[in-house]
Amino acid sequence: MRAVADGAYANLALPSALRAARLGGRDAAFATELTYGAIRLRGRYDPIIAVAAARELDAIDPAVLDTLRLGVHQLLGMRVPPHAATAETVGLARAVNGIGAAGFVNAVLRRVGERDLDSWLTALAPQDPIARAAFVHSHPAWVVTAVRAALLGHQVATADTVEGELEAALRADNDPAAVSLVARPGLAEVAELLAAGAQAPRWAPTAAFLPGGDPGAITAVRQGRAAVQDEGSQLVALALAAVPVEAVPAGRTERWLDLCAGPGGKAGLLGALAVQRGADLVANEVSPHRAELVRRTLAAVTAAAGTAGSTVDVRVGDGREIGAAEPQGYDRVLVDAPCTGLGALRRRPEARWRRQPSDVPTLARLQRELLASALDAVRPGGVVAYVTCSPHLAETRFVVSDVVKKRADVELLDAATHLVDGAGSPLPRTGAAPYVQLWPHLHGTDAMFLALLRRT
Repeated sequence: MRAVADGAYANLALPSALRAARLGGRDAAFATELTYGAIRLRGRYDPIIAVAAARELDAIDPAVLDTLRLGVHQLLGMRVPPHAATAETVGLARAVNGIGAAGFVNAVLRRVGERDLDSWLTALAPQDPIARAAFVHSHPAWVVTAVRAALLGHQVATADTVEGELEAALRADNDPAAVSLVARPGLAEVAELLAAGAQAPRWAPTAAFLPGGDPGAITAVRQGRAAVQDEGSQLVALALAAVPVEAVPAGRTERWLDLCAGPGGKAGLLGALAVQRGADLVANEVSPHRAELVRRTLAAVTAAAGTAGSTVDVRVGDGREIGAAEPQGYDRVLVDAPCTGLGALRRRPEARWRRQPSDVPTLARLQRELLASALDAVRPGGVVAYVTCSPHLAETRFVVSDVVKKRADVELLDAATHLVDGAGSPLPRTGAAPYVQLWPHLHGTDAMFLALLRRT
């Protein structure tokens, strides 16, 4: 938690800490829930701590505050006996924060333990609906406002149903996401993952869910023939591959482009599909470090491409420049645009506290530039998929509509007819055409947005 406060990502810092402590199985699962829950739910716990401590949060040493959050999560968010939660947290405070802090932590936790969670929420919840939802569900108020607007704007909810939908959406952000696996076509089969202990998917024909354990223990994952990838992420990549494009001229190989490929999940699936169809893939990434991650992620796909006579090329470059550098050079282009990541809050416990409303205009400008470049890079008859892991209207519908209205050579396709389940049926409740918006509380996926655009 101290590392995360200093800028680390919990999903990267915690596994290394678990390995260093040689924790596995139930102990690792407990430590993960304790860490993620205390970070994720601090917006709920901090007001309780402030009342129990009878002081403002900024008067509490940050390291002591993290210790208190760990203790409060055990008391109010986990099935730890109160005496054990208090004793262990006080012991932690004594070892890490000092003897004086241990007495303070003991007093605060005993005060917190005088009420259960529902009693605290009832006592401290503000009257304002947005502020209340922000406190109860531990989201910044601006995120609550954005999610509410997105539910209405994507036409998933009406004025009569939006409060219930908002409650469900925020609650889903606090439920740990299941581990979703992808069997890369031509390299692995879903049946192989099921035989290794995974469970059947809900939607994507390439997916499987791992109910527990280490994904790296599965041979196909360890070899790069399969990988960890959200089911929604798989669905949008499969949708791009499913859209018919005009036939390429004789003697030319179909070319696919992942414009913002890092860290490589969607590129891995697209690359496997491209190899099956005899197409070439270019995976572009602006960051050299992330490009190296893409290379490692695509190692098995690249090897398969070499055997099949296709190419998988990982490049470092600014996606905004590719349209001018290679006009009409590609048949399918994926723009998995950098975004606020509001659609993946259940996976990244610290993300909701790091993003600010001021991030949105800067990202939206970049998103418009990347989409415009992608449309220049695709040939007439080809298709662009614009994807974000955010439902925010300023990053989704508004970006696409602003770019499209400035061009006379683009048509929007009905994304729902191409984003389908294993039986070929569109998913339910994905919002108003021509776009698709997935939701954790409705589909069990990250909140992926998809627009499909054909260059005419």
